Amino acid sequence: MYGLIPHAGCIAFIALTVLGMTAATTLLQPMMLNPYFFYMLIALSFVLATASAAVYLKRGGSLSRSGARSNWKYLATLYSTTIAVNLVMFLVIFPYAANATGNTSTEGMDSLRLQVNIPCSGHASLIKGELMKVDGVKSVRFDLPNIFEVGYDATTTSKEKIMSIGIFKDYPAKEVA
Repeated sequence: MYGLIPHAGCIAFIALTVLGMTAATTLLQPMMLNPYFFYMLIALSFVLATASAAVYLKRGGSLSRSGARSNWKYLATLYSTTIAVNLVMFLVIFPYAANATGNTSTEGMDSLRLQVNIPCSGHASLIKGELMKVDGVKSVRFDLPNIFEVGYDATTTSKEKIMSIGIFKDYPAKEVA
């Protein structure tokens, strides 16, 4: 329970992504447009882990510097688990969630490889959702750290139209080879 509570926001984000990328990004888009949103979630997880540690130490009658020293194994486990969960979220869960829905193959289509200036992989679903709204975009695949492979129908859309979507004002994109 102590490991889950600090990550309630991240878990809620994943649950919403699983329920529907469009619904989740629509709900969270105003918050996700803040480039520091996921860093704030990391900070929140440490604040909540610290609160959890304080409650644990207070219940044990050891809410002091010496009490923290005597419970160092618990605190080390708590904070290392918090770090590990954040790493799993950013390196595994968020990239997987971004590629879990929709077509990710560009085979047989014109393709565009974009490097998007996103602060972390948590924003990949937002970028993918906005790209998929472009008429003619058939697939989007995300690769760490910030590469998007976009498959599109050149008779319906163009690279210029794709590059001009509004999200790229907040998160600049450039074509890469």
